[in-house]
Amino acid sequence: MLETRIIPCLLLQEERLVKTIKFSNPVYVGDPINTIKIFNEKEVDELIILDINASKKNLLPNYKYIKQLAQECFMPLCYGGGINSIQIADKLFEIGVEKLSVQNIIFENFDIITQITRKYGSQSLVVSIDIKKDIFGRYKIYNSSKKVKYNFEISAFLKKVEDAGAGEIFINFVDLDGTKNGLNLDFIKNFVKSVNIPIIICGGLNNLTEINSAVACGVSAVAAGAFFVFQGPHRAVLITYPSKEELLKFQIK
Repeated sequence: MLETRIIPCLLLQEERLVKTIKFSNPVYVGDPINTIKIFNEKEVDELIILDINASKKNLLPNYKYIKQLAQECFMPLCYGGGINSIQIADKLFEIGVEKLSVQNIIFENFDIITQITRKYGSQSLVVSIDIKKDIFGRYKIYNSSKKVKYNFEISAFLKKVEDAGAGEIFINFVDLDGTKNGLNLDFIKNFVKSVNIPIIICGGLNNLTEINSAVACGVSAVAAGAFFVFQGPHRAVLITYPSKEELLKFQIK
């Protein structure tokens, strides 16, 4: 396993995989189980699956289908979507999910971070935070379910998440989602040192050399969606993942 994790991040919508651009206009990209089989063959180290409808529509996770995905997955699976109580976390761990990702619920029930990590350990929980620019170009923490930007001081909020017990923080850039326009390295430089837990960065990955730049800024992992599902200028759907040999060429260790 490479020290630096390069993680496919897949979006689930009613048992279908979709990909968005800037969190809008989801496009069908394939069957989740078939996609997992491809990533198994590619020897992917880790996989993130986020149900983009569950939290927005206040739905419970689709336990039966998530269990199928977990059983098919040869790599550690992180699932997010509709997790708003310790009871839901219990059920997801019971059916085989290794990590949970919580996001918008923390703005209503911040204690859920501590509730989950006290029971299952910090390594079991990823806190996902969306970042979106306001009309003045300032970075804001964003609640995608309610479409609300908060005036929290970002460094202080990241530290608060760490202190609550989170094992990792997943930072997703709304304005770069699905664009393949390049990682936001300026943001990374300014905020990644705010905490001592691993930071996963997502949004805009365009090429493998960018991963080295992100790691040089202190990032522990890079996640991506479009980079692994869209190929060429016409964004043809092709599920892919670099070989270990390709990754080593870029000295990603």
